[in-house]
Amino acid sequence: MHISLLQCQSSRDVSANLLFIESQLNALSREALNKDSLHTPHLVVLPECCLLFGGHESQQLAYAGDTHNSPLKSALSALAAKYQVFMVAGTIPVLADDGRVYSRSYLFDDKGDTLGHYDKLHLFDVDIADGTKQYRESETFCPGDHISVIDTPFGKIGLAICYDLRFADLFRAMRLAGAEIITLPSAFTKVTGEAHWQVLLQARAIETQCIILAAAQWGQHNEGSRETWGQSMIVGPWGNILAQRKIGTGWVQAEVDLTELHDIRRKMPVMQHNRFLEPSLK
Repeated sequence: MHISLLQCQSSRDVSANLLFIESQLNALSREALNKDSLHTPHLVVLPECCLLFGGHESQQLAYAGDTHNSPLKSALSALAAKYQVFMVAGTIPVLADDGRVYSRSYLFDDKGDTLGHYDKLHLFDVDIADGTKQYRESETFCPGDHISVIDTPFGKIGLAICYDLRFADLFRAMRLAGAEIITLPSAFTKVTGEAHWQVLLQARAIETQCIILAAAQWGQHNEGSRETWGQSMIVGPWGNILAQRKIGTGWVQAEVDLTELHDIRRKMPVMQHNRFLEPSLK
């Protein structure tokens, strides 16, 4: 299977962010045409906050459509259809019942149809030794209440988002629900990313025996008010790094085969050996 992760440097300018993503998809399409692989199934993963990075509550609410009417969702769905790719469309704000928004990741097929979605479960309310100091996602965002594992031509894909990476129980729940691939649109801070990003991604891949697709934001955002780590990575089920981009924007690509994954699970059946109860979250 063809896998492409897009590393972005998104801002509060939705139009500029959308233009950048489309320019990258256009380049990807030309590359596929040159390789005569234009119609080979292709999975694209965008990072967290791909169309709106750093907007405060009022801006998030202004762009947050509901489940049935979301301009941001429609724009990303149209790109998936235009470039004929399956797309894990990063995250966009979607209105929640209490006036906050969900941080939602949609999975579209190559016709732009919605295969499923996931709302970020774990909200980033932490103090960090960087220029921002305090992060309080719960002031703007509402946590989700379910896991999401979706059948696709690529295999069963589990959806997670950024801070979820620190919660191994979520990844185990997705593995128990059948996940073979787990996507992780992210915007890790530079401080936490430098310390923990790579080791956590490799740990989650090893524990679940899944392929992890972590598409990240990178660099200075919104006139330097935020800085993210980058290092978008494709990690194999043995914890091996198949591809990565540490800095800069652009694509991270790999050809992935589930044969190795099934071989690893057969030889080391850790799910059968685990003697703890299954997690209650379904």
